[in-house]
Amino acid sequence: MTVTPNISISNGNLVVHGKTILKGVPDNIILTPGSGVGLVAGAFIGATASDSKSLHVFPMGILEGLRFMCCFRFKLWWMTQRMGRCGRDVPLETQFMLVESKDDVEGSEKDDAPTIYTVFLPLLEGQFRAVLQGNEKNELEICLESGDNSVETNQGLYLVYMHAGTNPFEVINQAVKAVEKHMQTFLNRERKKLPSFVDWFGWCTWDAFYTDVTAEGVEEGLKSLSEGGTPPRFLIIDDGWQQIGNEVKDNANCVVQEGAQFANRLTGIKENEKFQKNGLNNNQVPGLKLVVDEAKQHHNVKFVYVWHALAGYWGGVKPAAAGMEHYDSALAYPVQSPGVMGNQPDIVMDSLAVHGLGLVHPKKVFNFYNELHAYLATCGVDGVKVDVQNIIETLGAGHGGRVSLTRSYHQALEASVARNFPDNGCIACMCHNTDGLYSAKQTAVVRASDDFYPRDPASHTIHISSVAYNTLFLGEFMQPDWDMFHSLHPAADYHAAARAVGGCPIYVSDKPGNHNFELLRKLVLPDGSVLRAQLPGRPTRDCLFADPARDGASLLKVWNVNKCSGVVGVFNCQGAGWCKVVKKIRIHDASPGTLSGSVSAADVDSIPQVAGADWNGEVVVYSFRSGEVTRLPKGASLPVTLELLEYELFHFCPLKEIKNNISFAPIGLLDMFNTGGAVDQFEVHLASPQPELFDGEISSGLNTPLSENRSPTATIALKVRGCGRLGVYSSQRPLQCTIDDKQAEFHYDAATGLLILNLPVPQREMYRWHVEIQV
Repeated sequence: MTVTPNISISNGNLVVHGKTILKGVPDNIILTPGSGVGLVAGAFIGATASDSKSLHVFPMGILEGLRFMCCFRFKLWWMTQRMGRCGRDVPLETQFMLVESKDDVEGSEKDDAPTIYTVFLPLLEGQFRAVLQGNEKNELEICLESGDNSVETNQGLYLVYMHAGTNPFEVINQAVKAVEKHMQTFLNRERKKLPSFVDWFGWCTWDAFYTDVTAEGVEEGLKSLSEGGTPPRFLIIDDGWQQIGNEVKDNANCVVQEGAQFANRLTGIKENEKFQKNGLNNNQVPGLKLVVDEAKQHHNVKFVYVWHALAGYWGGVKPAAAGMEHYDSALAYPVQSPGVMGNQPDIVMDSLAVHGLGLVHPKKVFNFYNELHAYLATCGVDGVKVDVQNIIETLGAGHGGRVSLTRSYHQALEASVARNFPDNGCIACMCHNTDGLYSAKQTAVVRASDDFYPRDPASHTIHISSVAYNTLFLGEFMQPDWDMFHSLHPAADYHAAARAVGGCPIYVSDKPGNHNFELLRKLVLPDGSVLRAQLPGRPTRDCLFADPARDGASLLKVWNVNKCSGVVGVFNCQGAGWCKVVKKIRIHDASPGTLSGSVSAADVDSIPQVAGADWNGEVVVYSFRSGEVTRLPKGASLPVTLELLEYELFHFCPLKEIKNNISFAPIGLLDMFNTGGAVDQFEVHLASPQPELFDGEISSGLNTPLSENRSPTATIALKVRGCGRLGVYSSQRPLQCTIDDKQAEFHYDAATGLLILNLPVPQREMYRWHVEIQV
């Protein structure tokens, strides 16, 4: 028997599951089937050239009439999304692409033909990095480059990996795992240790102080948040704590003035004088250690991270700085790739191109990281936020190219983190290049998009859509971090709701005294923990090829799961995005209209796994903002209408048929954004062994009330975290409820089936209440 691969080149066309994806594929394009399990699902695309060069552009074929979504770098550091239908719509620096194809069989019902999703992943091969782009002829191209003019090639066999199937989330996951097996240079997210800070509320100093952060400021911020009942257990001391020198002298002839601070270089690995408490060195105890001790001992902070750039500081390490000579730092001048230059210019790069960067020699960079991190560890620091990572790709000349230099830096960084920070304490930032992603065997948290910009009105809607779409790709490698935000801000609710469905760390950068505690208490429990969803939050299937930032018609829907339920966050993100004309994020519609859409249980892609094998498809839906509880039959949907910067969170709770006339669903803490995240466990214990009486009929309304004098049919046992109003759905009024074996009062609304109990504030951290409900 011959196995026909699902991806092939036939008569000059690239064909996937019988559907043509690219036409006019040139003869120099080579298709190699994937090996092992993915033989039928995946294939590699390669190309040959007549001459050796350090940069090639290979047309792959013409893309027309198929919807796609891609993640591309709009500037050196960060990706955002773009949707399109043909090759010319594919931006420069596209690092991930998902294409939709459907067999339109004549005479058949449109919905009968399965939609096929094909993912394209441009890869690293040897010293070269591939990326996708389109041209005016609608050709999809591979741009292959080394970043070092002396590193040349005339071919690549494994430049792009393709994988196809009928579930887009599984296709992406399987594709990255196939590439992992092939490359053996990185690990996927599921194989990495997630640092513990992600389950605790945090505060970062950046938007509170920027580089003016001081020891006193740190103390003030922690105190301010704790006093409001939302104590941070995780602290990031961002840029502003290090010893740096001002390299740029006032020079009237210097072209670069704005952004010159980015040329500043590191002059020592210890903290600067702002972190020497009151200017005293207190018997030689490092000032940073005093700050960390204070945070942990007086404010019960569990994890303290500090910021540094991958090169040490923005401008690197000062060559021959006293005490740092042994790092062999030398001035290097960045050269950006043509793809990055064709998108958004960057003030940091303008500055460094003039002033240069002090690059630690790749053979000495482990010593640099290890000495820096060992010092931080002696001060009680638990991890590092490593920023400005993509600068290294621009410095590959003379070091074997961008891939070689990036990999040597990443290997050194990860070795040092493993040695000095046992909880895998590292957050990767400004790092959206495949050079780094495909070289990361250990780093498990990655910032998902460009920054939260509190003062830029154009940034808020595109921030939410970017983190969601970027997470489709980044979430296969690391846990995406959707960034800090301000709790006291016109868009605070909107940002907070997104973090709640993102599965991401939750932290703010409020100025001391500038907090919205009412909002924060919807995210943070009194012990400082958060109700984090289980997966990286991603757009729902029906949003993958819509454009909720630009099309004026689509709402963004983001799905996730908790242990016993699913959640869909819906956001109106219209009106702003990255503009290829002005080459920056801008508002293109100042007053986008109110939009309507719908949500259903099917939006939560993995809800069948959460619900279990005996689930009949019925759910109870809790709408967070409206507070409404709705019992929804299988296949039914709920309408949603939102204005700009509005959101709603829908919690989909699979209905459990206990007996023919009794059904039940745990909902969660009704006043928390991630309501269902509070429910850790759900079990049903029947009063006496008896066969299931469910007859396959799905009732459309509530069941006939049973007598309150009846014998108990079952006991529902829940384990629940947190405090406040716990909501569950019960089709019958419960006979009694207990919390930790003590009888509890409850409120039951027969019209909706909503049962509410009040959970007290637990005395222990991460405590799980044992709730029993007799029905």
